Amino acid sequence: MQILPFYLVCDESGSMAGGGVEAINSALPDLHHEISTNPSVADKTRFALIGFSTQASVLQPLADLSELTQLPSLSAGGVTSFGAAFRLLKDTIEKDVAALKAEGHDVYRPVVFFLSDGIPTDEGWRTALDDLNGFRYAPKIIAFGISDADAATITEVANFKAFIQQSDSISPAVALREFASSLTRSIVSSATSMAAQGGEGFQLQVDEQVPGFTSLSLDKL
Repeated sequence: MQILPFYLVCDESGSMAGGGVEAINSALPDLHHEISTNPSVADKTRFALIGFSTQASVLQPLADLSELTQLPSLSAGGVTSFGAAFRLLKDTIEKDVAALKAEGHDVYRPVVFFLSDGIPTDEGWRTALDDLNGFRYAPKIIAFGISDADAATITEVANFKAFIQQSDSISPAVALREFASSLTRSIVSSATSMAAQGGEGFQLQVDEQVPGFTSLSLDKL
């Protein structure tokens, strides 16, 4: 069985309190329903949820969404340690891929949807990001910034696609719903592509444009 693991890595810092985490929490049941009720999508994908603030934690270990009744909720508090998120993500992916391979699965390169509404508060986050990008199961990272997130930082985090909220045209709460919809579409479209290609020539499917967001160039020198 070919498996494509998805990780939602979500900022839970204090600035996400109120509308931020509520918007994500209200969108997660839709994501769960869309994937868990589509057997061909659920079979080919796995989903995990990681929250980060001062520390990072795995809120939902990597799972087949058809085997879960619901996803856990996010809660807000603390500062914005990107490094904690990247270190935990690397360790988690390493264990998850090893476990999937041990079950006899062919595992595609993991996909990370990263979301933050602010600036990293820790000094060493770039080292942790370099470690994540440099290890054997390095994921494809799609990064989204909302509210006070810095476009240059979001571009630095991403290695596949990056988006920043258009603050003049959309509220953070609406932006978060669009983010969750984009994640859901990516999971469904990618799984459909896997089935159509039979695993050969598979391309990760990610939106080129997301309503309320500006797509950022990743042409780094």
